[in-house]
Amino acid sequence: MRLHVAQEADALYLRLDDSKIVESEEVSPGIVLDFNADNQVVGVEFLHLSRRTPSVETEKLVFETVPSVAAR
Repeated sequence: MRLHVAQEADALYLRLDDSKIVESEEVSPGIVLDFNADNQVVGVEFLHLSRRTPSVETEKLVFETVPSVAAR
């Protein structure tokens, strides 16, 4: 899984795996899903990031793993 922040493009892209993208669909204004040949989502792009989250500090992204429901 990779996360790419393009400050010049004001976009954030989350790539879930390396399979070939065969189709993309804008599912909501500025939200684009990328699909592989098996119709699985393999990427998510958020456009106009600064308008969606004006206070986001992209140079300080925090990643968090939460315990599964079974472990609680």
